[in-house]
Amino acid sequence: MRFLFLLGLLSLTSCYKTTRNCHDYITGSFRFDYTVDGIAKSGVFKRTDRYSINFYDEKIDSSEVKWINDCEFVLYKINPVSMSEKDPIHMKILTTTDSSYTFEYSKASFNEGEKKRKEKGVAYKIN
Repeated sequence: MRFLFLLGLLSLTSCYKTTRNCHDYITGSFRFDYTVDGIAKSGVFKRTDRYSINFYDEKIDSSEVKWINDCEFVLYKINPVSMSEKDPIHMKILTTTDSSYTFEYSKASFNEGEKKRKEKGVAYKIN
């Protein structure tokens, strides 16, 4: 009986498929929410085929975008001000909806012995 229950549960979860219409999110204007020192904030970015321009905390930050495929790209800061900002960021779109996408990001290059750290976020399409 227990085996049948597990088999039934497995069959239900194996039918679940995430939606990834990444092409809809290659370009456009987006909003993202983040927290700094326990304070919730929002930022906006505009992405073209080649650039991503971020507007947050009364700052403007620009990066060059290199697409790997429709769902993955790497960001290279145009004017890095520190050594850590020189590291490219690998972005991967995990799921999409009609108005947002969930993404995962991490440094694209690592120093020897450095632990790989991935973070997740959600971007909402503005237009």
